[in-house]
Amino acid sequence: MNYKEALEYIQGTKTFGSKLGLDRIKMLVDLLGNPEKGLQVIHVAGTNGKGSTIAFMSSVLCQAGYKVGIYTSPGLYNFNDRIKINQKEIDDESVGKITGKIKEKIDVMLAQGFEHPTEFEIMTALALVYFKEQECDLVILEVGLGGRLDSTNVIKTPMLAVITPIDFDHMDILGDTIELIAKEKAGILKRGTRLVLSPQREEAEVIILKRAERFDIPVHKVDFSSINPISWDIDTQCFSVDQEEYKTSILGFHQTQNALVAIEALYALETIGVRVPQDALKKGLVMARWPARFEILDKDPLVVIDGAHNLQGVQILKENLKAYFGDKEIIFIMGVMRDKNYVEMIRELKPLMHKVYTVTPNNNRALSAVELQKVLEEEGVDSKACLGITTALESSLRDIGENQIICAFGSLYFMGELRASYLSLEDKHE
Repeated sequence: MNYKEALEYIQGTKTFGSKLGLDRIKMLVDLLGNPEKGLQVIHVAGTNGKGSTIAFMSSVLCQAGYKVGIYTSPGLYNFNDRIKINQKEIDDESVGKITGKIKEKIDVMLAQGFEHPTEFEIMTALALVYFKEQECDLVILEVGLGGRLDSTNVIKTPMLAVITPIDFDHMDILGDTIELIAKEKAGILKRGTRLVLSPQREEAEVIILKRAERFDIPVHKVDFSSINPISWDIDTQCFSVDQEEYKTSILGFHQTQNALVAIEALYALETIGVRVPQDALKKGLVMARWPARFEILDKDPLVVIDGAHNLQGVQILKENLKAYFGDKEIIFIMGVMRDKNYVEMIRELKPLMHKVYTVTPNNNRALSAVELQKVLEEEGVDSKACLGITTALESSLRDIGENQIICAFGSLYFMGELRASYLSLEDKHE
């Protein structure tokens, strides 16, 4: 199977929808020879901060000399960028070859009466086979949805589990209380692992610690109050923990918290033999990159893109915008999924909204730009629906004044297209 055929095959499985459950992925990896066995896995769950925490961890581990595979979602810029080894995306040839093997095994499953695996399950199997073939020293897996029944939970015992802050998200699937959501996230905890736990709401922490105690799991709790901000600008920020100074290039105060989660995870790994020199730790933190997380796309004019897609993410975005650009008026580009709490997101950012251009992200769960604009209008926000992302960008750039900036947010699903559109517009004007 070549790359084009592989993409058509995998993307064609979207018709099977998104179904939680481990039966299909367990059968698939069994037929593939259980590539997950033997992998040294760090499993990351949570509502916000997973991607950035993974970026910090993988960057540091690469600096320390390890071969590190990471599997994240969704793909931001292209199909391949969710599977990487040492920051390099999986190559097209490997995608085609491994997908061909996977299709053969799925045909066997179907012949035996099993359901067809979902797109995410196929991607998970593809990542596991690739990491096994490439003999990665360490593999970091990001949970796609929840944890307990997520396809990444096919791994038997991760060497380390990390749970970032939990908040309300995907309530139609995971449950409508923090306790229910925490129970799903805690499903990645298994006997024989260790846990690095971010500060949580009390009701979430009780659920998680109860499961950790049940399986005799050592817990490393992260203390965000130990962070001391030192300096920040639109290039880097500096902070200290226990009188040790660190610097990151991923911006926003919340990223110092994600960096601390990564630091604690790396210390936890050291207790089980994964050595990380201090110089690798510091260099890895500052070298880490994670797109569309309060990312400065351009400085003139100033364009910020942020994947904030739930209330907690938007609250963090609001604080960062006030801290970095408190004296500026902000023109927003906004697109959301219809299953998100977008009314509360709008109300949170409303005091900062000078004008909003709405777009429709390329996803079947997307709320249309017209529907979103009507909600903004009802909330008293000056807004306009746009036919496409390029149109929204052109309108924003045409409107921007001397003391104004542009900020795009609401969903990771349109950030890749927005970046490509912006670079294309820049090229035309050079």
